[in-house]
This record gives sequence, structure tokens and C-alpha cells, in this order.
Amino acid sequence: MQFPAPLKHNSIKFLLLGSGELGKEVAIEAQRLGIEVIAVDRYPNAPAHLVANKSYVIDMKNKDQVIEVILREKPTYILPEIEAINIDALFEAEALGFNVVPNAEAVNKTMNRKKIRIFAAEELGLKTSAYRFVTNLQQLQEAAKEIGFPCVIKPVMSSSGHGQSVARNENDLQRSFELAQEARGDASELIVEEFIDFDYEITLLTAKNESEIVFCEPIGHIQKDGDYVFSWQPMDMDRAVKERAKEIAGKVVTALGGRGIFGVELFIKGNEVYFSEVSPRPHDTGMVTLITQSQSEFALHVRAILDLPLGFLQYIGGASAAYKAINGSFNPVLEIEKEAFSKDSFVRIFGKPDSHPGRRMAVVLTAGEPNKALERAKELIKKISDSDFKTAAKEEAKKEEKEESCGFFKKIADLILGR
Repeated sequence: MQFPAPLKHNSIKFLLLGSGELGKEVAIEAQRLGIEVIAVDRYPNAPAHLVANKSYVIDMKNKDQVIEVILREKPTYILPEIEAINIDALFEAEALGFNVVPNAEAVNKTMNRKKIRIFAAEELGLKTSAYRFVTNLQQLQEAAKEIGFPCVIKPVMSSSGHGQSVARNENDLQRSFELAQEARGDASELIVEEFIDFDYEITLLTAKNESEIVFCEPIGHIQKDGDYVFSWQPMDMDRAVKERAKEIAGKVVTALGGRGIFGVELFIKGNEVYFSEVSPRPHDTGMVTLITQSQSEFALHVRAILDLPLGFLQYIGGASAAYKAINGSFNPVLEIEKEAFSKDSFVRIFGKPDSHPGRRMAVVLTAGEPNKALERAKELIKKISDSDFKTAAKEEAKKEEKEESCGFFKKIADLILGR
């Protein structure tokens, strides 16, 4: 395979549609191979913008704007990195001969919970929780009674847990319906799911090129309000259950087709494995692979897209903890104790230009036996805080003023006491 230089007429081009923290790591891995990276997002100075060769700010739900960037840049590969993209633009790009990763139909299915659930449960025959689709509060109330409480309610299209909630009784349904309507994405239709009292849940990262499928060691994770908080690898699993999980992931990835890495989410209850969701791109819980794998999920994604060999992987145990902002700021400052940068841990700071409460701003990564690494990650994440630049500057000025004042009074005392 030939690897030309970036910014030349024959360069290999990756167009990232979505330039958050996951896209940033993909961009870094692509540039290790001399690939030209064009990062696109809805706001300026997104994380991948900071490391890309070129960047654009557009409304990615606007078909014309997406197509305009594609036609201008003529990328070798188009990488949808988030769900909030105009799907018609991807189909049109594919019809024009562009290579969408893994393919436009896979993105179409996986960005919509209704489509992927019907695909997995009814077309592939995989075991899932019971589910109903509703469009209004009355239908939600009826579906919840049929499925039973507690039940999980989500918009059919949203990301990072936005709009997701658990209704534990009939009185919770009104609030769940309202939360779903406030979600970022399409809340015109909701999915109501049976609440599976699972033993644990995993992400099984599955990389696929033209000739092989490779399964990473399973990643255990803890979510809060539908969004990842902690993850660790490898997850200790019964061998037969692990093989069943691989069988399901392989079936899903093969049916979706294309190349790249897929984050297959599964629930485990006893010996039963339930399919939950799949992302046709690097997964947020997979950030742990930045410390646990010789080839991170981001490196595997790039290798799979280029149809390079995938099999050489070495592992160490480790864990990750996501840091989410407490404050809102247009000039955020992360305050991190040096202990977080120790011999068994490090921090990846995403460089987002502003913050709001709950926005993921950094991740702590720890190495070691998974359970111990997880406890260590939980300790270290407490050593991070955030503030506004002005607030941080004022606090620093107060500190310096206090030190100067203390120094002045110490000199006076020394003079009086003859020291």
C-alpha cells in the first residue's frame, strides 16, 4: 500500500463528520500514517479541529452544507463520528462514489434506536429486552403497562444518554416523556424498553477489515443517566458467555458490513447475553484502550478502514474515569492535582473551548489489575475540578496577595523581635 504525504494532490483524506474527543484520537492516529485529516463540526475549535490539517464549521443536519464540504474536499473516506448528521447526505455521497465508513446504511440503522432494534431482534433474531415504540404520552402510558415497571424510556435518536430515563411507576411517565422531548436529537418517537436487571454490561469492540474480524478483550463499564462514567478492561467473564458475546457481535458487524471498528453493547444476566446497541465507530467506553491496548480502538479503526492487518494486540489491565464539568464557562480551566500524572496513570484533556454542567472534558486512565485500576481511577477523578478562567485568575491573585501580605507582616515581626 502507498502512503503519500498529506496536503498533496494524491494524499489519502479522512473527512471527520464530528470532531469531539473520539474524533481527535482518530485524527491523531490517522496522521501517524501521513493521512490528511479534515475535521468538521457544528462549533469552532472542537477537539479534532485542534489537530487536523483543515477544519470546517457547518450545520451537519443540513444536507446541502454536508455535501458542499464533501465535494470541495473530495475525501478518500468519510467518517461519521456522531449521530447528529443528515443521513440523506451520506447516501448521496455514496451514490456519487465516495466511501462512507462503514457504509451509509450501517450509519442509518445504528443512529436510530428503532431501526437497529428491529434489525437486531427481528432480522438477526438476537435476544433483546422487550420493547415498544410510541409517539405520545398516552401511547407511552399504555406501552409501560404492557412491558411493566420499571422500564427504560429513550428517544429513538439521541447520543450520550440525552433524554434517557427510568420510569419506576406510572407517576414517573410524565417526567420521562418531558425529558425525552428535551433531548438533543429526534424525540418525535420514543422506545420503551423492559428493564433488564442484568449482572453487568460490556462493550465488545469489534474491528473488521475485508478479510478478518478481531475482537478486543471485553470492556466493563458503569453508566449514569445513560452516559459512560467508568470503564475497565478486561472484564472478567465466564468463557462460554464471552464466546456467546463474540458470536453476537460478529453476527451484527458482518450484517452491517463495511470496514472499521464497532462498539457492540451487551447486557449479561447469568448465562444470557442480550444485545443492546452498536456504534459503527470508536466507543466512549473504549477510551480505556488508550492505556490497555498496544493498538487503541482509534488505531484499530484507522487500520481497519485502510484494510491493514488487525491481529497484533497486546494487553495490560486498566481503567478509565470520565471527568464531567461542574460549571459552565466560555473559558474553562481544569485544575488537576499532580498525583493524577503518576507512574500508573495519566490524564487526557480534550481541549473543548467551553463547558457546561455534565459536559465531558477529560478522562483519567490507570494501569493495573482491572479492579484495582478502577478504584485508582475513582480516586484520581476526584482530584480534578473545573472553574472559569476569570475565577481561577482571581483566586490566584488572592493567593499571591495573601502570600505578599504574610511576607510583609513577617518582616515587621522580625524587626520588632530583632531577628
